[in-house]
Amino acid sequence: MTDPSTVDVVVRPAGPVDRTIVERLWLMFRHDLSEFRGLLPRPDGSFRDERVADAFSSPGWAPYLFVRGEHPVGFAFVRALDAPVRVLNSFFVVRGARRTGIGQAAVREVLARHPGRWEIAFQYENPGAVAFWRRVAAGVAGDAWTEEPRAVPGRPELPPDVWISFTCGRPGG
Repeated sequence: MTDPSTVDVVVRPAGPVDRTIVERLWLMFRHDLSEFRGLLPRPDGSFRDERVADAFSSPGWAPYLFVRGEHPVGFAFVRALDAPVRVLNSFFVVRGARRTGIGQAAVREVLARHPGRWEIAFQYENPGAVAFWRRVAAGVAGDAWTEEPRAVPGRPELPPDVWISFTCGRPGG
């Protein structure tokens, strides 16, 4: 695997000027997830996007954009910054940048900006995500992380999400 500290990616807070770029990346993200959860676009071709609005306007949220050179290559939404446990709500790297170390470098940068306790959800049906998030947890927390399936609130027809939990940086936030 590529050493994340040598990867050429800039992780920066996404501001209002970046919103259109993040919205376009969001469509790719939701399209990727549609494979694992049977999601279909709305009649206008878009996917649900309230998390984009939350990331840019709700207290306790922070959107990040990942850029390589002049190319946007991904994003992350962090929520619960005002709570004891931060949640990596959404994380995406475009397919053309995957398996290059960009994802590892980007997530480590996001986590480092908000040290403390973290939770991140993924789906067992997505084998790439399973392997990626387990590597992230082991890389930042060694053996001090947990993995737990949890029902998706309000969606009993869906398989449970899998949540990893760990602390990075200084304990306790």
